[in-house]
Amino acid sequence: MRLLSVRLIVSLIIGITLVSLGFSYYQVVGEKRVLRSDLERRAEVLGESVAGNVEKSWESGSERGLQRLVQRFGNREHLLGVAVYDKQGRQVAITTELGQVLKAMPPEVAHAIADRHGENSFFRVGNNPVHIFALPLHRQDEIIGGLAVVHDATYIRAQSLLTWREAFLRMLVQVFLIAFITVLIVRWSITGPIAQAAQWMRALRMGRISSRQQMPDLELFKPLAWEVVTLAESLSQARTAAENEARLREASESRWTADRLAIQLQARLDGGRLFVVSNREPYMHRHNGKSLEVIVPPSGLVTALEPVLNACDGTWIAHGSGAADAEVVDAQDRLRVPPDDPRYTLRRVWLTKEEEEGYYYGFANEGLWPLCHIAHTRPIFRAQDWAHYQEVNRKFTAAVLEEIKDIHNPVVLVQDYHFALMPRMIKEKRPDARVAIFWHIPWPNPEAFGICPWQRQLVDGLLGADLIGFHIQSHCNNFLQTVDRVVESRVDWEHFSVSRQNHRTIVHPFPISVDLTDDETVDNERYGANYVDRSALLHEIAVDAPFVGVGVDRVDYTKGIQERFQAVERFLEKYPKYRQQFTFVQIGAPSRTHIKRYHDLMAELEAEAERINWRFQTSKWKPIVFLNRQHNHEEIERYYRAADLCMVTSLHDGMNLVAKEFLAARRDERGVLILSQFTGAARELRDALLVNPYDIDQTAEAIRVALEMEPEEKQMRVHRMRRIIKEQNIYRWAGSLITELCELRLDAMDPAQQKIRGSVAAA
Repeated sequence: MRLLSVRLIVSLIIGITLVSLGFSYYQVVGEKRVLRSDLERRAEVLGESVAGNVEKSWESGSERGLQRLVQRFGNREHLLGVAVYDKQGRQVAITTELGQVLKAMPPEVAHAIADRHGENSFFRVGNNPVHIFALPLHRQDEIIGGLAVVHDATYIRAQSLLTWREAFLRMLVQVFLIAFITVLIVRWSITGPIAQAAQWMRALRMGRISSRQQMPDLELFKPLAWEVVTLAESLSQARTAAENEARLREASESRWTADRLAIQLQARLDGGRLFVVSNREPYMHRHNGKSLEVIVPPSGLVTALEPVLNACDGTWIAHGSGAADAEVVDAQDRLRVPPDDPRYTLRRVWLTKEEEEGYYYGFANEGLWPLCHIAHTRPIFRAQDWAHYQEVNRKFTAAVLEEIKDIHNPVVLVQDYHFALMPRMIKEKRPDARVAIFWHIPWPNPEAFGICPWQRQLVDGLLGADLIGFHIQSHCNNFLQTVDRVVESRVDWEHFSVSRQNHRTIVHPFPISVDLTDDETVDNERYGANYVDRSALLHEIAVDAPFVGVGVDRVDYTKGIQERFQAVERFLEKYPKYRQQFTFVQIGAPSRTHIKRYHDLMAELEAEAERINWRFQTSKWKPIVFLNRQHNHEEIERYYRAADLCMVTSLHDGMNLVAKEFLAARRDERGVLILSQFTGAARELRDALLVNPYDIDQTAEAIRVALEMEPEEKQMRVHRMRRIIKEQNIYRWAGSLITELCELRLDAMDPAQQKIRGSVAAA
């Protein structure tokens, strides 16, 4: 730092000196120009005055009179003297001092006589600069001679030297003052903050702090400060990962972490790259006033797959749905993410409003969604929506093929029911690509799926994948039964695979989960302090009750929210002592509201909550609080941690991560989970209170049991379920899925088998 200060001060001294010299030079030149101009003007005035008198005296013909005249004018400031010459150049009269300097008629006088006008000139006599003004002398209209007025110009040089000296002294003072002020600024504004940052990073390195909020103020170095924060967080994450790894080795556990996932899959990919395809993007951009804001949609998928994409410099292909998404991509619609530390590529695909309406809201969410969930909502299939679904699948496939064009043996992971046709489309163009698709929603039985007019095309598209993943085994079984009924193929029930058109597809369950950490520091940074002031939380929603239940769902007819409200009503009917004691808070994020069924559902839920509240509420209490707006993850965490119970009563669900998120948030190992038996999570979380959400009395009874359960039993149940989530976490899901895909043989059927199969088919 001392060397930096010395360099800065020396640079400032040199810079100030050069600038001062430049300004002084122009000042001297300007002043010299003014003095010379003033001298010329005074010489002309004096010359005109002397010339008039000389011309009058010349007429008398007395040279002695002329001599006395010029001698009289010679006593002027800076004037060397005056000389008079006749037309032939003979000296007629000259002042005594000037006679010692001029021995002959100056050329300027000859020029003035010849040109008939005055002449100004500077020249040197010895080492002294002088100025001469020459003008012709007249007798009527005849030129009779010339006059020379000579001034000593030495004072001009003296004045210039004086100006240089003053400038030099002024420069010295300026350099001293500026250097002194610079030292103070460097110490107060640069050295001090950097020293604070060094102390902060030292404390971070030693593990004494870990929070971004404790970062020193480095406003002067914003870009550097941001990089320092990023580096500090990377160090903190590396420390945490190393400590977790050491703890796992000590406990002989094989728990998956983000770092273990990245390292293992980087080895599995063997230098290759991963390409993820989903409808929702991991980062979206929108306008916030005049600036752009980056939004991270809440998604367990991002949590699971980002470490892998970071490790292998992968590519995520998704629909660019943000209002400002198009403003930040390059010419190929690509963007490096995450914004803070770009490690992989986001490729955005653009859809027209009609395509999004038909493909996403139409076929995917009015057709496939209700079809697969079997939740008493009639699926709607329109030929126009199917056409859009096919077109969007082709558009995304084209983007994938463009991204993997120069990649050897790429690995493509397609997400969800939006892209059922894509695996076949990719395989037809790139048979060397390893393609997997994970179906995040249930797969119904063959009879239910047979409602879809295009079931054969959907199944055939999915069978283009090398690996198809579902949450639970029963969904795999339903899919294989559907395949057996819909398309010509060979189903291998022993290995859960399908052979069709000389291509083998493996169908396995991969239960998705959440990230659950034991690290208290990381947990507190992510979710806030473990303690939640329940009274303050309830005060925000104007409720006063000692017992609180919570439900967190996207408003959807598959989530059983209306049945949940009815169970709360029945609970208060059967157990009146809990009136004014228990409040159920339902966080319901609006979803797909311009689809009529979803719009109607929102109105139905609001009406049902209002009806039940009208029946039981008092001036200070009501049984149901329906928060029908979007909440971020931090807001939801507060309710998870404050609740005595969490109700997850889906009528049909692939997994439902809310149940696991609730348990992950309960580091205190308190609270009770009431879980629908029709969720995928019910297969793993056997210590939850499992209910049939259609049985309102059973669910109401589960609420009573949850509120009256002994604290020891609550803790035991939550502890066991958290241990399951910890072991079967989101990183294990991603690792298992991609590892199995990478280990599959693409040439599952050798040429001999193909020949035999072809002969049998021909016969």
